[in-house]
Amino acid sequence: MRVAAAVVFLLMWIVYLGQAVSVVDFGLAQRLGLQERPGTVDPLVSRLELGTARWDLLTLWTLPIAGILMLANASWWPYLALIGGGAYLDAGGREAVKVLGIRSQGLPVGVPKEFRLAMGMFALLAAVGALGVLVGLIELL
Repeated sequence: MRVAAAVVFLLMWIVYLGQAVSVVDFGLAQRLGLQERPGTVDPLVSRLELGTARWDLLTLWTLPIAGILMLANASWWPYLALIGGGAYLDAGGREAVKVLGIRSQGLPVGVPKEFRLAMGMFALLAAVGALGVLVGLIELL
């Protein structure tokens, strides 16, 4: 299970790189489908997503690094898995609640396809985060 979890954590570099593209060139991220296209969301949503991408660059590196440390059998990987797992779990849940709240107020949050993709991504982040917390706790207990 540990190797499988480590591989899942390593795959989260894709999320991190997507957020890096968003920070460096938000327009490119929109054209690549990493962010909602202009005109399909309220401008406030785009500003919030750019801010989120910036924060994610500071926090979401933790779980992929935990995956590297797991594979290297470093003794302190469980701590990084707990920290990273908590960050991913929080990011997924918080972003889902944010977007659902904005949508409930009638503001556009993307076309249905973009909305479903975003919700799926948030669910993935939360699930991977929960896995990080779980494997970290199992290792420490």
